[in-house]
Amino acid sequence: MRRLFPVFRVLSLLIFMFGLTMLAPVIISWVLHDGAESAFDEAIALTLGCGFVMWAITRKDKRDLTIRDGFLMVALVWTVLPVFASVPLIIQLDASFTDAYFEAVSGLTTTGATVLSNLDTLPASINFWRTQLVWLGGMGLIVLAVAILPLLGIGGRQMFKAETPGPMKDSKMTPRLAETAKGLWGIYSGITVCCIVAYRVAGMTWLDAIMHSFSTMGLGGFSSHDASFGYFDSPAIEGVCIFFMLVAGMNFATHFVAFSGRSFRPYRSDPEARWFLVVTIASVIGIAAFLSLHDVYPDFPEALRFSAFNVVSIATTTGFANADFNLWPMFAPLWMLFLSSFATSAGSTGGGIKMIRAIVLYKQVNRELLRAIHPSAVYNVRIGGEVVPGNILFAVLAFGFVYMVSIVSMTLLLSLSGLDIITAFSAVVASINNTGPGLNQVGPATTFAVLNDFQTWVCTFAMLLGRLEIFTLLVVLTPAFWRK
Repeated sequence: MRRLFPVFRVLSLLIFMFGLTMLAPVIISWVLHDGAESAFDEAIALTLGCGFVMWAITRKDKRDLTIRDGFLMVALVWTVLPVFASVPLIIQLDASFTDAYFEAVSGLTTTGATVLSNLDTLPASINFWRTQLVWLGGMGLIVLAVAILPLLGIGGRQMFKAETPGPMKDSKMTPRLAETAKGLWGIYSGITVCCIVAYRVAGMTWLDAIMHSFSTMGLGGFSSHDASFGYFDSPAIEGVCIFFMLVAGMNFATHFVAFSGRSFRPYRSDPEARWFLVVTIASVIGIAAFLSLHDVYPDFPEALRFSAFNVVSIATTTGFANADFNLWPMFAPLWMLFLSSFATSAGSTGGGIKMIRAIVLYKQVNRELLRAIHPSAVYNVRIGGEVVPGNILFAVLAFGFVYMVSIVSMTLLLSLSGLDIITAFSAVVASINNTGPGLNQVGPATTFAVLNDFQTWVCTFAMLLGRLEIFTLLVVLTPAFWRK
């Protein structure tokens, strides 16, 4: 246990920093007198107190973190921080620990699934806290910590490698890792500010604009209204949301390079961005035509409006809705759930297996077909003109296999517990892809409150599994990880 103290020391500082993020909602509560002041006061005291006590016990245990420590740290952060994030919900809303922890995990993993109802009547500070969790989880609290912990004498490379998805694992945009993290958060924060202003100009109040910008940029889907974007019923607001969801669905490393070079060339050279936009826009048009042909909406322009918003929302794993797509002909919502599995780019705030892995899998399948026809020929899988190494191919294939096995296993578990197959399957897919709403009993017009405690914990595990891209969490659960 003593050898883990350096990990606990870093975790204590992260807990302490996380407690400080509660100052924003508590200030809102004090200003608006919404009745949640004491809940946040107690939550801040508990979080800061636990962080300080843990730091006092482990403060002398200093050493560089290994890769194994990094995996453990990431797993601990994403399972422990939701415990503290759930405290205001337990105190103010009298929620059970299961429901409060689910809500907190849903926020930090940017899933956006909720067990809460009557959102319009909740204290503003509670809704703000929920959306702030999405924003913090969007780029990852670990990346933020990498920018700050070096100032405290703690290196963060191993944590950054375990947390950051896709090609960003092996490349740095600036020479120093801390500068990379600061650059990412700078871009993320800057675009968020632009989103807030755009929402305000489109007609939202300032508070709604801030909260929905947090959810939009984090691709989390939490709203302060039960009707989500249907509450506003505004094409202008929906247009702003669509644009920024598409922005957040792209690799933030690409945004960083484009901004630094003041050029759009990085977007043209990014193979993911091109495929992401083409697949998403084609799906919007296709589903709009499908809805129009099935007379779901009276004309194509109206079908296009609702298709554009909901398809982009689900494809980017955001989870906003301006209509109950659960009532559409089954093909449309199933295709949207399928899109959520792969559409967003690596290095974005979205979930799923990411577009880069989908491209690799597609090209690998195509290579095997060609090799079946020409066994002696040599074919390489190329992405952006570069040959994909064999170890990357094997890793992507393994990831795809474990991803499918995870969905099947958890769907069977939920089905065994009494859920119908559509609800069980869509709940698992929506959770592991960090999408939010599913179908049937967990559709956009309902909440996950219909699930019992066992089913809620299965979905909670699925959200964590998806947010940490499966292997980061599973590796900590293997016996080999704990051997000396």
